[in-house]
Amino acid sequence: MNILDKIIADKFREVELKKSLIPASQLQNSVLYKRKCISLAENLKKGSGIIAEHKRRSPSKSVINQDLNVQDVAAGYEKAEVSGISVLTDGKYFGGSLEDLLYARASVNIPILRKEFMIDEYQVTEAKAYGADAILLIAAVLTEKQLIYLANSAKNLGMDVLLEIHNEEELQKSLRVNADMIGVNNRNLKTFEVSIDNSKKLAELIPSNFIKVSESGISNTGAIADLKKYGYQGFLIGENFMKTSNPGAAAQDFIKELKSLA
Repeated sequence: MNILDKIIADKFREVELKKSLIPASQLQNSVLYKRKCISLAENLKKGSGIIAEHKRRSPSKSVINQDLNVQDVAAGYEKAEVSGISVLTDGKYFGGSLEDLLYARASVNIPILRKEFMIDEYQVTEAKAYGADAILLIAAVLTEKQLIYLANSAKNLGMDVLLEIHNEEELQKSLRVNADMIGVNNRNLKTFEVSIDNSKKLAELIPSNFIKVSESGISNTGAIADLKKYGYQGFLIGENFMKTSNPGAAAQDFIKELKSLA
């Protein structure tokens, strides 16, 4: 069993447990559930294109940064003029939580992506109730039917959908999904090896109605300048900022440098 299979198996158990404790109807009564979302897709088109991530640890890197609170990180990212913030909410493998999403939402007024292993409509309702503007769907763990269903659930609630793929096969089953963005993950989820050539290879196969997002392994502005030539407008960066003592300042320097290349 690879790490992804293990995460998904645990996620099924976790979601069933949550459903038994907090019914969806209770989530729908949350104040934030009625909030109008800010479009991440639109923000990527007109801003820096950077989606900066709040991430404490990962299965491949163990601890990245356990010392900072999410409010400071999110506020720092907003000041740096990122186009959106990605907040990891998986607890067991990434050290995140729905509270992180809530605190980030309270701290900023830019789009927030709930980064999670989505397998159930309940999690889409949760995302909206805790202040997310967009959700992530991972083609590697969902069937075409599930992708379509979960994407429609999110769109019905006014959220954007970032659909993550790793290869051509996953792209093919994603073409009929009502997503706003297609993200190419440069990290092989089975081996955890990273190469941005994956984004370049898949770029021309992604239809123009999707905004192209490159995820993982982006550590310098040169890589972004390169990826822009392939039509990418979004760039998800996590570890590169989070491994510093001040992710907001790191993002600010990065975006300043990016602007100077334009």
